[in-house]
Amino acid sequence: MHWNFNLVVVLVLSFPQAQPDSQKSHSLSPMEIHLVDSICLRWASSVSSTAPFMHSTEFLKHSRSNTAPNPPFPLRVEFMKRGLKPLSPGIQKDSNKDLSRILRTEAAIKGVENKGKSWKHRQLWPKAVLEALDEAIKGCRWQAALKIFALLRRQHWYEPRCQTYAKILMMLGKCRKPEEAGQLFEIMLSEGLRPTVDVYTALVGAYGLSGSLHQAFRTVEDMKSVVDCEPDIYTYSILISSCTKFQRFDLIGHVLSEMSYVGIECNNVTYNTIIDGYGKAGMFEHMENSLADMVESGNCQPDVFTLNSIIGAYGEGRKIDKMEKWYDEFQLMGVKADLKTFNMMIKSYGKAGMYEKMQSVMDFMKRRFFSPTIVTYNTVIDVFGKAGEIEKMDKHFNRMKHLGVKPNTVTYCSLVNAYSKAGLIDKVDSIMRHVENSDVVLDTPFFNSVISAYGQAGDLEKMGEVFRAMKERNCEPDSITFACLMQAYNAHGMTEAAKKLENMMVTDKRSFG
Repeated sequence: MHWNFNLVVVLVLSFPQAQPDSQKSHSLSPMEIHLVDSICLRWASSVSSTAPFMHSTEFLKHSRSNTAPNPPFPLRVEFMKRGLKPLSPGIQKDSNKDLSRILRTEAAIKGVENKGKSWKHRQLWPKAVLEALDEAIKGCRWQAALKIFALLRRQHWYEPRCQTYAKILMMLGKCRKPEEAGQLFEIMLSEGLRPTVDVYTALVGAYGLSGSLHQAFRTVEDMKSVVDCEPDIYTYSILISSCTKFQRFDLIGHVLSEMSYVGIECNNVTYNTIIDGYGKAGMFEHMENSLADMVESGNCQPDVFTLNSIIGAYGEGRKIDKMEKWYDEFQLMGVKADLKTFNMMIKSYGKAGMYEKMQSVMDFMKRRFFSPTIVTYNTVIDVFGKAGEIEKMDKHFNRMKHLGVKPNTVTYCSLVNAYSKAGLIDKVDSIMRHVENSDVVLDTPFFNSVISAYGQAGDLEKMGEVFRAMKERNCEPDSITFACLMQAYNAHGMTEAAKKLENMMVTDKRSFG
């Protein structure tokens, strides 16, 4: 059995218009949202919100189904099986339009990136270079972004701007590239630019969120010696966020004391960052004490981010009674839950095996016009899959497709893991046929799940085919990929093949990360 993944290529000789960055699947933390806004890192943005209703845990007593969601059609590069019949005209038109836009973006980035390898291109069209740089930054393609920026700096019309450096530094922080961030900062200084608070804050984030806390604190000290560049609330917030991420709670007191000394009061972002950090670390007493400090401060009130941090913390800790208690407390405070709140409660009830309450939450969402999203269904599918409830998992998978919610790579990954655990390898074959005929963008974790499934089933031929298909799709194997392959080969006495893979992993470690 062999799966062909062939890219449908459309050549378009034009550069794309900059697109709003509102279609990303992931969400920013409150601290990141404020930081991005403060240093103007986005050239285009769009914010939407849903106003939920006041409610309490009484909804757990009721159950009633209602609406059907109609989510926006996602934008994807379409991989199609050779020889497939054409799609219907309407779907074909929308799909080709989406594909064309994505390929134009990829072509623009690649084209400008290739020009960056030559020193001849000094008179490029400004719009083309700037848009390619913007798209590379939005996609966190740090290598392409740095190459394009190097090309930008060679243009005759180039003028160094702090805002551009801040954007790239922020991206390098997200990509966990502190060394590259430090080098970029030195380049900025060599161009004669005086760093602003925004640039320093982005550099603090690049160091801190990558785990280089010593350099992050040193950067804050450097800021104090620069005129009109003292650290502000956003600088300290990202510093605190870095400390909580790596559970260096011993450093938070020092930061708060310094803020108090210079007259900077904590805001909602600061308190929410601390509360979220304590919650994820399972330090529930400190979390509640920080919430009390927030309320007693007088200038900050708990919001939906606070609610979600506490609900998520107690849910992950399987303290369901506490989770429900605080849910009610926040409703009394006038803090309304959002879709993320309900998704976390569904996950918490599911992990605790409380399937009736999980279903009650979903029914309540329908009555309150919260349409279940892909995240909601992925959560339910993952819960039932890990519990071995294959029939219930399939039921919700079929329901989401019937309601028009398109499965993504996370959905298929959960299905493959569940089928593999239950020994239903034929179901894995079915999933592979399904994704082959779909436009879903597969990633490394999905291929790892399939490779592991076939390896555990002893089907080394299919395992090898999936590994080859993975490379054809430009999905970089990681340590988990090689571990699954070597485990399967060793289990069948193929030590020479396992050794070869191990050598390949060592040789390509730098390429595969």
